[in-house]
Amino acid sequence: MVNAYSFDGIIIFVLLTICTCGYMRRVPKLREWFLSEKKGFAGIFYKASIIGTRLSLVVAISCATMAFWLAFLR
Repeated sequence: MVNAYSFDGIIIFVLLTICTCGYMRRVPKLREWFLSEKKGFAGIFYKASIIGTRLSLVVAISCATMAFWLAFLR
């Protein structure tokens, strides 16, 4: 189990947020409901969805690398 207050936990949380928001950006109903706000606290999710769609290859590689590191090296 990953500790939420460690550096590993923060990286995993950020990666999962980016992946989730990138997925929700591709679903039309979720996009208009959840990612319509571009400023403020809810704007963090909009920006994460932009990162998830534009850098999808980099995000996928970093998720796979982090999963391998947690499963075998930690």
